[in-house]
Amino acid sequence: MVPPRPRVPRLIRPVREPATVAPPLDGPWAPVDRRLDSVELLPLPDGASGPEDVVVDPSGRVVSGTADGRLWWWPVDAAPGTLPRPLAETGGRPLGVEVDPIDGSLVVCDAYRGLLRVTDDGAVRELGGVGARAHLADNAAVARDGTVYFTDSSDRFPLSHWKRDLLEHRPNGRVLAYDRRSGRTDVVCAGLYFPNGIALTPDESALMLVETAAHRLVRVSLPGGVVTVLADLPAYPDNLTAVGDGTYWIALPSPRVPLVERLLPHPRLRQLVALLPAAAQPKPLRYGLVALVDGEGRVLRSLHGPRGGYDMITGVRQHGGRLWLGTLTGRAVARVPLA
Repeated sequence: MVPPRPRVPRLIRPVREPATVAPPLDGPWAPVDRRLDSVELLPLPDGASGPEDVVVDPSGRVVSGTADGRLWWWPVDAAPGTLPRPLAETGGRPLGVEVDPIDGSLVVCDAYRGLLRVTDDGAVRELGGVGARAHLADNAAVARDGTVYFTDSSDRFPLSHWKRDLLEHRPNGRVLAYDRRSGRTDVVCAGLYFPNGIALTPDESALMLVETAAHRLVRVSLPGGVVTVLADLPAYPDNLTAVGDGTYWIALPSPRVPLVERLLPHPRLRQLVALLPAAAQPKPLRYGLVALVDGEGRVLRSLHGPRGGYDMITGVRQHGGRLWLGTLTGRAVARVPLA
């Protein structure tokens, strides 16, 4: 069953904000390592696109979800060019995909259906029937006890109109927590600017989180939900994944767009831009970028693809000596060696 799509507010409600200037791509951000221009591609079948996130499950399957609501998988050692096999269909739009450490099932953030559980046989079940309801479930992290922390990126705009939320530039987002035992979903913190990628620290005392609209990396304390800003990023961040050693990979689908940042002091102009056809609105820049950071927000490594051959990178996952990449708009997942 396809869930009804939420109504889209016609007008954004922008407020005046100071213009921003992105930090330069120098130091650890310098485009020295350009391996993202030479990735291996594992394509999707005809008609499928937008493998937004990617995860490797306990059986060695690489799983991703696409814009048509389907989940696909490839063997982790698949040769470049290998087509995937179908796993499940959510009826919505799967975004972040995580493994539940308790039973190995998949926890899926569906932009239209909310939080889902997908088992090996392809069965799909909604989670979080009691308490807070997500408007735009985006990315998740699953604790050792099965608690799912996940981002609700916008309480006003659906995924189909995510640009409007960024142009509005209000703190419309939240972090929610689904308790496996009680089935209840509660708010961890609110007032976030399109919260997106999320990961638990190794001791599970905090969450690492990125805000796409504010291009920030923050830490959220648990259980208090206190937000501490760690870094201002030179690009708009998307999904974030833990390596397991206290470091984290961030997918950055586009360097900051100067025109968008210069529009912040002009709310009326932003209202007009939001009403333009999509083709006339500011667009993300074609540039591949992911970065490795530590728990204090220090950048340890950045990988670049200046030619934009694999661009709009929204998912990144380290498995063994390789990175797996997902994209919101492309027609393949990508793989690149780290050595």
